[in-house]
Amino acid sequence: MTQIDRPFRLRRHGRRARRTRTVTAVSALLLALASCSADGSASPHSSPSAGRQAKPAPAWHTHPGSIAALGDSITVGFNACTILSECPEVSWATGTDPKVDSLARRLVKRPATHSWNFARAGALINDLPGQVAAAAVRKPELVTILIGANDACRPGVGAMTPTATFRADFTRSLKALRRALPHTQVYVAAVPDLMRLWSEGRKNPLGKEVWKFGICGSMLRDPDDLTKPAQDRREKVRERVMAYNSALADVCGKDPLCRFDPTVFDYRFTGRQLSTWDWFHPGAGGQKELAELAFRTITRRQG
Repeated sequence: MTQIDRPFRLRRHGRRARRTRTVTAVSALLLALASCSADGSASPHSSPSAGRQAKPAPAWHTHPGSIAALGDSITVGFNACTILSECPEVSWATGTDPKVDSLARRLVKRPATHSWNFARAGALINDLPGQVAAAAVRKPELVTILIGANDACRPGVGAMTPTATFRADFTRSLKALRRALPHTQVYVAAVPDLMRLWSEGRKNPLGKEVWKFGICGSMLRDPDDLTKPAQDRREKVRERVMAYNSALADVCGKDPLCRFDPTVFDYRFTGRQLSTWDWFHPGAGGQKELAELAFRTITRRQG
């Protein structure tokens, strides 16, 4: 090799080395870009959690070991046995009467010591947080909730609980329950169809006389008035109940351990299931039907 050739060959090798480094740098840049999405976020393939399986939903147990019932006069069996009195022994949720065959009797091995009823006659949705707090002390494995009829059954339609308020109070209640009882299952029954209550109860002359004492005026006032204003009033009450049920279903649906039961609204009850004292609350027969509807939902394998 001559002295003239050597510098030339060195320069050529230098160019080749620079090209190699450039190609390497460009390749690294392309790989880096490929690891990002078009909006600059990390690619799913580069995520530290890539390959991990989604956390499975908590399992629903079809036979819980204890039950706490929350709600209103329906759940304490008001007027189901005698006039103007509670009759918790026929409660659909925690009753002891074998003719009703309550949830507690069907599901809990020791219902006498492992079921509790915190429902109160006249309760509104804004009373639910207090009932949740009382139930949390017992640490039940299942909480049942049937509430909302009193929020629609007011002296007039203008006094009904606004839907937004109803949703907010139920959301607050369920959040409080979940903080106190993170593993407790929740069964939420739909608010019953008050329009059907009117259409069935008005068939009984005595029932209509009892309603005059002010029972659910928004729906049951002047039961034989079939004018358009009266029908519009009743329809507004029904629409509000349906809105309540939509709120219950939506909020409950966001909790993997909560089941909403629409069949309580859809059930085609007749006067035979109503209390013979007021033709408004469920009698023992109605309580039995509520227990059966709830049992089907709670023992269903799939949510």
